[in-house]
Amino acid sequence: MEATTNPKPFGELISSSHPVLVDFFAVWCGPCKMMKPILHELKSKVGPQLTVIQIDVDKSPAIADRYQIQGVPTLMLFKGGKVLWRQSGVMPAAQLQEALQPFLA
Repeated sequence: MEATTNPKPFGELISSSHPVLVDFFAVWCGPCKMMKPILHELKSKVGPQLTVIQIDVDKSPAIADRYQIQGVPTLMLFKGGKVLWRQSGVMPAAQLQEALQPFLA
């Protein structure tokens, strides 16, 4: 997973021609801490088909506002700058992979 300190601007990251899963999180959020190993497991299963990045909503409030992030964790899947999928809350890795699979082919 890429850290929020990635030197590329957010708009450039989500404009990729392959899917980018963005985990909007906060360091104080308990459920967000539960998502980190789930995202690592997902990434290990899907490999290069998916880029996973994390955005700390407290450090990037403008991005959180732009995408109307009301609660964390919120996951959003982007491709070519467009939102393909969105889900709030913790999901098991298998369920997350199943939800994203149609977008990874």
